[in-house]
Amino acid sequence: MGQAIFVTGTDTGVGKTFFTCGLARWLKSYGYNVGAMKPAETGCELRDGLLYPEDAWRLKEATGCAEPIERVCPYRLPEPLAPSIAAERAGVKIDIDHMLAVFAEIKRSHDITLVEGAGGLMVPLVPSYTFADLARVAKLPMIVVAANKLGVINHLLLSLEHASCMGLTVLGYVLNRSLNEQSVAAETNREVLLGLTGVPCLGELPFHQPGSDPADLFETELDLTTIHLLLEKL
Repeated sequence: MGQAIFVTGTDTGVGKTFFTCGLARWLKSYGYNVGAMKPAETGCELRDGLLYPEDAWRLKEATGCAEPIERVCPYRLPEPLAPSIAAERAGVKIDIDHMLAVFAEIKRSHDITLVEGAGGLMVPLVPSYTFADLARVAKLPMIVVAANKLGVINHLLLSLEHASCMGLTVLGYVLNRSLNEQSVAAETNREVLLGLTGVPCLGELPFHQPGSDPADLFETELDLTTIHLLLEKL
């Protein structure tokens, strides 16, 4: 059975999919067979009468995962809300056991499977069951993607604190420059965070245009030693 990594964020829209797709292509460049899963995606548009999970499709394409989209993303929901409330309003029942079973099957057939959350750790999949609970039950080590802007210090430290309280393994965090503007906060956040947490910063990603691929930045901008160590266990 292969390894798996959970990619979460400090909020929605911080660059989780951008980072995860880049990580997938970077792993593929080393010859790994990469699987993908987005357990639940909300805000899916209707296309040809079907809900289209854009992030899940991007993950599937980046990894080259042969699994059908219905397994890569078991729950596709129309409203851009937390999965628990989006499912309730759509009349859909999210089955955590089914979600975990699909994950186990995808993981079994790939060297490494990348699982991307929705929003942050505390986002509920069903009432009283969050993505943090899913990561704990599935024993997923995780990477936190944080938007490198004003406010990230509090958001990131709270995410890391909750992960610690849940007993989750955090491989590190990545600061992603999500805004194309000069910012003293973005220039100083990394240094401030280094003095506030022992969790390693894997690096910073510069601003990128939507749809671009960060894979070529991984070797120059990020320290992925912890990922290499994880892969050595395969």
